Amino acid sequence: MKKFFKFAGIGIFVVLVYVGFTTYPKLDLISGFSAKSIASGYFIDNRSQEMIEKGDNDIALIDLAKNTINEAGKFATASVYGLKERKAIYRKGLGATLINDDFDVTKPYLFPNRNKLNNNLPFPYGNLEPKDTIFRSVDYTKLNAAVANTFDTDGKIDKRTRSLLVIYKDKIIAEKYDTGFNKDSKILGWSMTKSITSAMFGVLEKQGKFNIYAPAPIPEWANDERKIITTNDLLHMNSGLEWEEKYDKICDATKMLFQAEDMTRSQLEKSAAYKPNTHWNYSSGTTNLLSGILRKQFKTHQEYLDFWYRSLIDKIGMNSMLVETDMKGNYVGSSYGWATTRDWAKFGLLYLHKGNWNGEQIFNESWAKYTATSTNTSNGDYGGHFWLNSGGKFPDAPRDMYYCGGFQGQMVVIIPSLDVVIVRMGLKENPEFDFNGMFKEIIGSLNFTIKNTN
Repeated sequence: MKKFFKFAGIGIFVVLVYVGFTTYPKLDLISGFSAKSIASGYFIDNRSQEMIEKGDNDIALIDLAKNTINEAGKFATASVYGLKERKAIYRKGLGATLINDDFDVTKPYLFPNRNKLNNNLPFPYGNLEPKDTIFRSVDYTKLNAAVANTFDTDGKIDKRTRSLLVIYKDKIIAEKYDTGFNKDSKILGWSMTKSITSAMFGVLEKQGKFNIYAPAPIPEWANDERKIITTNDLLHMNSGLEWEEKYDKICDATKMLFQAEDMTRSQLEKSAAYKPNTHWNYSSGTTNLLSGILRKQFKTHQEYLDFWYRSLIDKIGMNSMLVETDMKGNYVGSSYGWATTRDWAKFGLLYLHKGNWNGEQIFNESWAKYTATSTNTSNGDYGGHFWLNSGGKFPDAPRDMYYCGGFQGQMVVIIPSLDVVIVRMGLKENPEFDFNGMFKEIIGSLNFTIKNTN
């Protein structure tokens, strides 16, 4: 019996050592994710700490963190069993930023000047309630059933949809929110923010201020093999640069988002693994590098901060949107854009109308086509910082469908052939959430028959 307890003790000790060895390096990332999530959800969308912990932070390991909110100081902290405490601070116009011990919280900072749309027009071209419109071609019984089917019932947490919005011919024909959310709730788009970053280059192109086909303007690459990488390669995730993006481990992406002071340099400092335009590799670091390129197009940091809002976001009335920054003041264009479901839909409508917003051309029509054209190395899945369905990933949706996609199933869907925009926000992604089934049911309710051909 003594031997049994001896070996059992050794076994437990080995397990504890293993768990500690494999988990301790992750504690910095766990507490970092948690502190950032708590600060953003609380100060941007006014969610309670309990709601954030049960929703946004209900992720394996992240739920180990213990969180506190300092209302007066506008920050949140998190730690795991008292270890690796991290802090995220909230600042006006910049959102929540995860900081390190060297960050000077007393230093004055710049924030974007906003010119929010305020007119007497109904949605989508204003912020008044949309006009009721009935389309004879829409089977509303089927549509409402399709929408209801995307939400959990009876206390289940299988689908975890937070909001669903369906727009047909510029009119909202279906809109539903989960408990605790409504049309004014700001929801993190995660990687949908990448598509916002891409659009900024479309605006610059229309203004005649940037050529995406020229070598990327990065002095650090001037004297090595990376000098031939173009901004076009970066927009297509086709640069050939090294990058690892796996969120179940410590990798380039997690170190960038939860440890880097300047996220625009994380990809910049990587070596070339392949020749450009030969190997597609999804990289949040690439998008933040693009944010850094955008910053260098302006003489001052204030101009960079204002540009995103004045030239696009506020211009199309996305009044609720906020793009958060890193410690160096760069927009985290890969991941940290917040907006209401309706405002995310406005972005989709901008692309549906090929850059035209109520008569004003925000970017050239050709930019929308560029965005929705597959890069030759993605098997029809990716274009200019937008996801595509040209490869048939969703067989019951049209092949011309393209979309902004984000972690946990955030999606702004543009279907030009049907004149439809769909926004789904939630906490489950494909294949856990049946997106193809959702598309099939919604499209079916509009009495469209999809006949895709290869």
